[in-house]
Amino acid sequence: MARQQDLDGLSALVTGGTSGLGRATAEELARRGASVIVHGRDAARGQAVVAAITSAGGRARFAAADLGDPAGPDQLAAAAGTVDVLVNNAGFSWFGPTADLEADHFDALFASDVRAPYFLVAALAPAMADRGSGSIINISSMAARVGLAGGAVYGAAKAALESLTRAWAAEFSPRGVRVNAIAPGPVYTGGAAAERTTALGQTTIMGRAAKPEEITGLIAFLASPEASYVTGAVYAIDGGRTAV
Repeated sequence: MARQQDLDGLSALVTGGTSGLGRATAEELARRGASVIVHGRDAARGQAVVAAITSAGGRARFAAADLGDPAGPDQLAAAAGTVDVLVNNAGFSWFGPTADLEADHFDALFASDVRAPYFLVAALAPAMADRGSGSIINISSMAARVGLAGGAVYGAAKAALESLTRAWAAEFSPRGVRVNAIAPGPVYTGGAAAERTTALGQTTIMGRAAKPEEITGLIAFLASPEASYVTGAVYAIDGGRTAV
């Protein structure tokens, strides 16, 4: 744990923290001193992340919940307890022709990517406001701002999350809770979509996709006291894809 300890004493909940960008975020926040609650559905993967964090000198525990279930956000909030930093990272994407998407899959994507963050914030943000402090970081995507063929439903879900970010800032920031979002471009997360990630990376100004550790520093900044005057913002971190 050689990094600065600017999150020491804070409790951070990272949804979807058992793999990819979520895991990298959980590890980064722990390196900076936060006590991390790693959320996921797979207990074995969750315990592996916890073990990696604790073996490096950090503090972490696992909390299971299915955020696609309407009861999931409240169950996770109860298991997490006091949360100072919430990273809404969990979700999934779907890319393909608009006519090929079934209604139940559409509903499942919005349940995971929009409904779950909404009700998790509803469960946790009022207590943050009562304490007079807190940071909520929503993980959006460049798909919210760029028209991607085959990305209509995913882009719409992330655009909704960015709209929620601004509304929550207006609602909770007067009482000390900062609410921001980041909008990454293509990021290698170890999943099955590496080929698509590489292709999307070639469309950026920098001509490549990102590594998770190139994203997590901004998340940690927004979680930290260094971002004390930052709220209602959506940060593009996409290799310049949305700049031109």
